[in-house]
Amino acid sequence: MAAVTPEVTAPPQPPEAPLAHRLGRRLTEYARLMRLDRPIGTWLLLWPALWALWIAGDGHPEPRVLLIFVLGVFVMRAAGCVINDFADRDIDPHIRRTRDRPLAARRVAPGEALALCAALLLLALFLVTRLDAFTVKLAAIGALLTVSYPFCKRFFPLPQLYLGLSFGGWSVLMAFAALGGALPRVAWVLYIAAVLWAAVYDTIYAMVDREDDLRIGVKSSAILFADLDRVLIGAMQLIMLWALLLAGRSMQFGRAYQAGVLAAAVLFAWQQWLIRRREPAGCLRAFLNNQYVGMAIFVGILLQYVYAPEVAGAG
Repeated sequence: MAAVTPEVTAPPQPPEAPLAHRLGRRLTEYARLMRLDRPIGTWLLLWPALWALWIAGDGHPEPRVLLIFVLGVFVMRAAGCVINDFADRDIDPHIRRTRDRPLAARRVAPGEALALCAALLLLALFLVTRLDAFTVKLAAIGALLTVSYPFCKRFFPLPQLYLGLSFGGWSVLMAFAALGGALPRVAWVLYIAAVLWAAVYDTIYAMVDREDDLRIGVKSSAILFADLDRVLIGAMQLIMLWALLLAGRSMQFGRAYQAGVLAAAVLFAWQQWLIRRREPAGCLRAFLNNQYVGMAIFVGILLQYVYAPEVAGAG
C-alpha cells in the first residue's frame, strides 16, 4: 500500500496592518527624515535669522515677515535634511550615528525622499513669494547653495564652511533685504559671524564622526584640521565674537548686548572644555550647547532694544 503524502499547507500569514497604522508608520519615517524629532538644527538656523530680524526691524520686526521667516527656516531645514540624507543614502549605513536613518535603513525609498523634498521646496517658494522681489532673488541663490551642500563633501575639504555660507547665515541677508530693502554693512558683518558660527558647531559635530569619515573617505573640516582642530575652532570662535562686537558697535549697542556676547564667550569656553579629549560624547554635548550661544546673543539684542530703545538704526 502506497504511503500517503501529507498535504503541505502554507503557514498562516499575519493579517495586514490597518491602513491608518501603515499611514502612521510612513508619516513617522518622513518626520524622522525631516529631523522633526531633533529640533536642534532648526534652532541653530533660526537664531541668526532672529538676530537679523530684530536689528533690521529696529527692535520691532514686522509680524508677517517674522512669521514667514520662522516657517521658512523650519521648512528649509527639513528640506536640507531630506536632500542631505538622499545624497548620503549609501554612506550613512557605514556610520554608526547615521545608520538607522530612514533612507540608510531602506525604510524610505529614494523616490519618496525626492518627492518629499520637492514638496518642502514648493512650500518654501510659496512662503518667500509673500516677500519682495529682492528677497526672493536672495532666497533663490540660498536654495541653490543649500541643495548643493550635501554633495560638496565629496570633494571640498571644508564642507562645514560651505554650510555656513549657504545655510547657516543666508537668512541674515534675507532678513535685512525683507525689512530694509538693502544690505547695509552691519548685515554683512552679522553674516560673517553667522557663517563662522556654523563652521564652529558643524566642525565640532564632524568630530563625532571623524573615525568613520576617515574610513569611508568623506571630507570634513574635523579631518582637515587634524590635531589643530581645537585651536582652529577657538580661532573661529574668537573671530565670530569680534564680528558680533563690531556689529554692536556699528549699531551703537551697549551693555545689554555686550552681556549677551560675553555669555556666548563663556559658552564657547565650556565647549572647548567638552572637546578637550575629542571624545564623541563630549563633542556631541559641545555641539548641542551651541543652541544656547544663539539664544544668549538674541537675548542680548532683545534686552538692548527693551532697555535702550534709542539705539541707532541699521548701520
